[in-house]
Amino acid sequence: MSGKSMTGLMIALFLLVVGYNSLYIIKETDRAVLLKFGEIVNPDIKPGLHVRWPVINKVRKFDGRVQTLDAQPQSYLTVEKKRLIVDSFIKWRVIDPQKYYTATSGDEYKAAELLFPNVDAGLRNQFGERTLTEVVSGERDELMVELVNALSVQTKEELGIEMVDIRVKKIDLPQEVSASVYERMRTEREREARELRSRGKELAEGIQADADRQKAVIEANAYRDAQEVRGEGDAMAANIYAQAYNKDPEFYAFYRSLNAYKEAFNQQGDIMVLKPDSDFFRYLGNSKGK
Repeated sequence: MSGKSMTGLMIALFLLVVGYNSLYIIKETDRAVLLKFGEIVNPDIKPGLHVRWPVINKVRKFDGRVQTLDAQPQSYLTVEKKRLIVDSFIKWRVIDPQKYYTATSGDEYKAAELLFPNVDAGLRNQFGERTLTEVVSGERDELMVELVNALSVQTKEELGIEMVDIRVKKIDLPQEVSASVYERMRTEREREARELRSRGKELAEGIQADADRQKAVIEANAYRDAQEVRGEGDAMAANIYAQAYNKDPEFYAFYRSLNAYKEAFNQQGDIMVLKPDSDFFRYLGNSKGK
């Protein structure tokens, strides 16, 4: 191969390498800045294919998607001076590549180190203005919205970062407090149980008293109705007996005497001592004579 061919090949290879290093692509999910000898000359490169000067220019790319920072559990005091252990996480993304690069040099770990103190201070202030009940359930969403809005302004100005969301994963009581809180809750539940049992007993006694009263009334009414029916029956029986007696008084007297005999001698071995001329034997004697 001649010297000219070798030189041409070397030039072509050099141009190919320069051309390859001169072209770069920015994705839709990336944010980037263009540097010239370390100085930012393009603070926000748009997505697409671009050209740069090799060696002279450098491109720093950052992930433009939402990032998650899982913070370490921290201890905060409520307005009641009750200590809580709060576990939270942060959602953020780069919106100003120039400020972000200037503050962090494009290092996500450094960005997390700069973000966390601001979030920690914000959570401490928000928890310090609320009671335990409010931060646990009542106003947690409101707390997060206020904190995100307040921190977003600061992080945009200082770091070029937008705070998308801050959420509390878990709120715990310190170990030394949990036992006393549990004991207080148990005592309160026992008190409520005693009150409910007392109310139930009073209600049961009232129901029992009402049932007894209704029972007495029903029995009294039934006894009254039975006595009325019995009285009516006795009256009818007496009327029938009277009518029968009026038709044949002698037979009626005889019938009563037979019943008297039957009642007097209803068991074997009964003995009755009477005079022979007593009225008890009058019908018996008459029947023998006949």
